[in-house]
This record gives sequence, structure tokens and C-alpha cells, in this order.
Amino acid sequence: MRKVFVYPLVIAGTAAAGLVATGSAASAHGYVSAPPSRQALCASRAVPDCGQIQFEPQSVEGPKGLRSCDGGLSQFAVLNDDSRAWPARTVGSSVTFTWVFTARHRTANWEYFVGNTRVAVVDGGNQQPDAVVSHQVDLSRFPGRRTVLAIWNIGDTPMAFYSCVDLNVGGGGTPDNPPPATTAPPATPPATTRPPTSAPPPPANTGGGTWATGTAYRTGDEVTFQGQRYRCRQSHTSLSGWEPSIFTLALWLPV
Repeated sequence: MRKVFVYPLVIAGTAAAGLVATGSAASAHGYVSAPPSRQALCASRAVPDCGQIQFEPQSVEGPKGLRSCDGGLSQFAVLNDDSRAWPARTVGSSVTFTWVFTARHRTANWEYFVGNTRVAVVDGGNQQPDAVVSHQVDLSRFPGRRTVLAIWNIGDTPMAFYSCVDLNVGGGGTPDNPPPATTAPPATPPATTRPPTSAPPPPANTGGGTWATGTAYRTGDEVTFQGQRYRCRQSHTSLSGWEPSIFTLALWLPV
């Protein structure tokens, strides 16, 4: 298996408001979306024939303390298969790892591993994270192809979520960029601006049309976003920062 390197973190901060989910989304969780993790590559069909993980990239959940890309789940064993020649994202000397969460569990911490050695940890404070969380990692001392094991440890259960990310550090490209302005999640609004729990639900989507925030989408609904057609994979209420794109493959699939 290839060598795996991860290096001390500089926290870039968190962004985006919480996701209001219904139906099957309540059982969804989270994964590294950028640079695309192995499950994100499967979900976007950049890597074909991945099996079940292509439909639920957010579900690589296993007991805490594992050191595997598949979280110990046999149905996701493809994520441990290095013979598939996973595409490696070319980055510069620094890269921002972005997690997206479709169920925002209280967080003990996020860990980044090299083999069995923990080289970086970000404290979660046992608080509920934002819908999108980013950590900036300095990789300037370690050029070449690397695989990062990123772990999200839940604060109130014995479980964790696992993502492996393949990178080509300093491979001649520019540093990994943040999401475009049209898809980047906004800063978290102050608590006083959040809608009260008694606020009426947003109107249900009738299917079709252009994707919009504050809309209740049902599984199977189709929308257009930036000229691309998408089909809803899980019922949810849309928020800014959850546009149909690589960052929300748990919710939308290009058609």
C-alpha cells in the first residue's frame, strides 16, 4: 500500500448554516468532499463500478480507532482497493480539506493519520458542527503522491466517519482552490438571525425548474443548476452552500 502522509493543521474555520433534512436524510452523515475523497469520486462517477458507496458517500461509518478507508464495512471495501489507481488531485504547498455533513452530529474531533500514527487533530468541542467545515493543511515539506486518512469522531456515540483523499502535492498545478463563489457556503449567521423553530416550513417543490434555496425537495425531483440537470437523492430542504455540485453528492446526482 502506498505511503500515507498528513501534516499539522492550520484551522481555516467553518462555514454554512445547518441542513434541514427529512426522510432518509436523517440517517445520512458526512464525508470529505474537497479535494474529492474516494467516496466522492465514486459518487460523481469519476471512478466507475464502485458499488453501493456511489449512492451514499456520506455513510462510511465505523467504530472509532480504525485505520481504514472503508470504516470496516465490507460493502464499501472498494475504498481500500489501491489497485484501482484512484485519481489524485494536484495541489500546491497547501490544501483545504472540506467536510460536508448531512447529519451534524456532536463532534469530539477530526483526526488526520499517517499509517497508525496520528499527526494532526482538530478539537470539535463536543459541539454540533456547521454543515460545511474546512481545515487547511500545510503539505510543503512532502511533495509527491500522498493518501490522507481523515476521520470525523462523533462526540456522543462510539462511532466515527472515514474518508481517504489521494493527492499529488506540488505536482506542477496550482494550490487547491476553495469552492467557486456560486457554491461556497456563507459564513454562519449569528444565532439571533436563525429562524425560530415555530417558523412555517418552506413550500414543497413541485419538481423541475431551477434549483433554489429554502425549497423542500423530494427524492426523485429534478432541477437545473448552472446548466446541468440533477436528480434529488434524498429528501431535504435546500440551503445556500448545498447547491447540486461535487460538494453535495449525498443529496444530488447529475442526470
